[in-house]
Amino acid sequence: MFQRQIAAASVAALVVGGAVLGAGPAFAGPGKTTEVTAMSFNIHYGADGANVFDIERTASVIEDSGAEIIGLQEVDNHWGARSDFLDEAEWLADRLDMHVVYGANLDEPPLPGGVDNRQYGNAILSEYPIISSENHLLTNIEYEERPTEQRGLLEAIVNVRGNHVAFYSTHLDFQREEQRALQVQEIVDITGASKRPAVIVGDLNATPDAEELQPLFSAFTDTFAALGQNEDYTFGPDLEGLPGSGSVENPSLRIDYILTARGATATSANVIHTTASDHLPIVAELSITKSPNGKVK
Repeated sequence: MFQRQIAAASVAALVVGGAVLGAGPAFAGPGKTTEVTAMSFNIHYGADGANVFDIERTASVIEDSGAEIIGLQEVDNHWGARSDFLDEAEWLADRLDMHVVYGANLDEPPLPGGVDNRQYGNAILSEYPIISSENHLLTNIEYEERPTEQRGLLEAIVNVRGNHVAFYSTHLDFQREEQRALQVQEIVDITGASKRPAVIVGDLNATPDAEELQPLFSAFTDTFAALGQNEDYTFGPDLEGLPGSGSVENPSLRIDYILTARGATATSANVIHTTASDHLPIVAELSITKSPNGKVK
């Protein structure tokens, strides 16, 4: 059975207080590790690049990957006809028999005649129990032209065989470097409040050489870069070059990431080639250094 925990939205509520990301607890010693498979998947609300909706296809990709903890982006919850008004996080958790948390970054009133709010955001699925969760709304500048979409960082503390891991799913702004830079700094501050082993997954909407991402890479290890796989692309502009839309047939950009810190290290990683979304999902095998009972803050 899965558990349902809807994460209440908050604005960077954690207190940073000078914590250093590289610092951590006294770990249990060499050789004391646990292994887990992590995934990042921008599911494009369960539709492919041609906007053909098929949530079962999305579930099958996740199932076939063998991933145990999955960070999802672009997840609908009663959003509209495009996704059959489904609570997609709940549906996927039920289908895959996993625990789940959901963070709504957009929260709109129901359509006329509807009951449930229309929501859109990030989710985390896990084979392991989720102890707690929180959704952190990130800064959204109110631009008069081309307004940006509210983004968030969904946090879940996952009990992986007695080791408590801080797992985050995020999706940064795609239009402006200035906006992403603010969001990156907030993520560094929020995640710096914990000493637990940490994993951030998500669609950062920028390539590894982007200046605005460098503070994040100073605090976390970019899995694919560390493994020498910088050309494992996950996204490509569509034929018309429209911003925010893409093709997976000939990907040419790496904008989806699995990042690790504080005793979480990737031993291998790969891109899954599928047409289930307009992004390619990525998977990494992680080795996590055990701390006593995993119960650090």
